[in-house]
Amino acid sequence: MNQPQNKKNHTRVVILGGYGTFHEIAALNYFGQESLEILPSTNFKELFGALSDGKADYGITAIENSVAGSIIPNYQLLNDYELPIVGEIYLRIYQNLAALPGQTIEDLKTVYSHPMAILQCKRFFDNYPQIQLIDSTDTASSARKIHNEKLSGVGAICSLQAAENYQLEILGRSIESNKKNYTRFLILRDSKTSAYENPESTKSSVCFSLAHEIGSLAKILSIFSFFDINLSKIQSLPIIGKEWEYLFHVDLEYNNYLRYRQAIESVQPFTGEFKILGEYTQGQIITE
Repeated sequence: MNQPQNKKNHTRVVILGGYGTFHEIAALNYFGQESLEILPSTNFKELFGALSDGKADYGITAIENSVAGSIIPNYQLLNDYELPIVGEIYLRIYQNLAALPGQTIEDLKTVYSHPMAILQCKRFFDNYPQIQLIDSTDTASSARKIHNEKLSGVGAICSLQAAENYQLEILGRSIESNKKNYTRFLILRDSKTSAYENPESTKSSVCFSLAHEIGSLAKILSIFSFFDINLSKIQSLPIIGKEWEYLFHVDLEYNNYLRYRQAIESVQPFTGEFKILGEYTQGQIITE
């Protein structure tokens, strides 16, 4: 398990949502539970802002899901805030249907959860056409709302931890459509920390701009291939105000740090803006 260097008595980590969210579960798996202070946030922009303002030591943010795909707005936040990426973790996502004790699935009229969670469980609810699926800010807040307001006929898609925290009963366990359902989370450092060279790293996240010209991306890809760099992710974003120009977020995997650095130097003449967002160790996959 990756353990951050910390000279304080506790490590402050800002997450999306409240206690019992998958963000909290990922944080506990990455940092460990000892001397960890979880700071909830209501949305991703607030999360990035809190970290940028120095209100937390680390932040943890979902960036992509193996079923629902990339969380595009978070790539834009990475570019806007320029907070260094210092790690990652992959979490197996188990979605569960929970409600007040004594309720049955047939009693439910509405089910709340984060849009990504709802998307991951659509097939389960095909058998219950009477249930309306409604978006909420996060999985745990949906469970908390049911508990606090004693809502009958209402369910939440959430983690087992959230259901336990808010004294809800599980009506459907592991209801996600695809059982190979993983979310990748990035570990971000506060704004006082610059992206740094990490010779012990095995993975890097970079972003660069390219003009809309024939072969511009192919040149970059061929250079990385020449230096034996594996591209595990490519995500393009249009550059606002520049017609047909794009910003590419790319994750690179490598076994030789020197070759990786040579590749970075070789591609820069063919790009516009080029930034290293972080160099870190390839993340663990947590399946429990």
